[in-house]
Amino acid sequence: MMAAMAQQQDVGGPDRHRGSADTAQQGSSPEARLALALDPATPHLTLIELAADGSPEVRKAVAGRVDAPAQALRPLARDHDRHVREAVARNPSTSAGNLLRLLKDADRWVRWAVGGNPAGDESVRRAMAQAPDKELRGLLAERRDTEPELAAQLVDDVSPEVRERLATHTHHPDVIAALMADRTARVRKGLARNPRTTAEQRRVLARDPVVDVRVALVRVAELDETVWAGLVDDRSAQVRLAMATSEVVPPHIRQALRDDPDELVAAAARDVRPASGGSPVVRPPRVGHRRADTGPADRG
Repeated sequence: MMAAMAQQQDVGGPDRHRGSADTAQQGSSPEARLALALDPATPHLTLIELAADGSPEVRKAVAGRVDAPAQALRPLARDHDRHVREAVARNPSTSAGNLLRLLKDADRWVRWAVGGNPAGDESVRRAMAQAPDKELRGLLAERRDTEPELAAQLVDDVSPEVRERLATHTHHPDVIAALMADRTARVRKGLARNPRTTAEQRRVLARDPVVDVRVALVRVAELDETVWAGLVDDRSAQVRLAMATSEVVPPHIRQALRDDPDELVAAAARDVRPASGGSPVVRPPRVGHRRADTGPADRG
């Protein structure tokens, strides 16, 4: 038994589960071993054995346990089954060293799972900032714990999508100020959705030459009275329509839009029934979760 356990703790390669005669496997069905892997009372030594199980479902169950010992997670980070590696990448008990390894994984879902793992320390975030995978940089841009210097680095990211996600979620005033000068409209649109912009920055965004930026602003931003008053006469009916249906527009501004020269805007202002409570300003950051049955749309 002790010799078998010593053999189980050898974590030298990704396929060490092949051909092993684990104590936990002897005389038991895959269903029984899976139940054992999921049982909170299962001891750590048994979890280490189950990390070498021939069933990927069993190994995945071990990989997802926050109480799994490092001796079990380390080999599973090299497992040939991508779903097992993805479970390790999501596990907040996974070490920074294994997360750094998984950031370079050939499977995108494994890499993206690391981006949403709260256990990622500064070394992991720095690696994400340098990653060739723009989705990893985008996930970093959305994180609240991103260091100011890393956020400042993303201001000049080659991908407009990454800069847009940074503009939407960043909490750093200097980063917001720098992104205000971005020449890509989608980045300024992200700023229009960011509740941490200043009143003066929102005033500037209200005069943005791109309609989509102004539309995004009036849908979610709390604006000064003078800004609202100016937007009532916005040259774009699309902006005025967004105001007419916005949940944050003051009632007297919506009342003024009932006489809009565009009948669609006027009808919307007359008929809209704002929902109670505030509308969400910013969508929650993505954390790299796999959609059911499909991959993500190719972004940007």
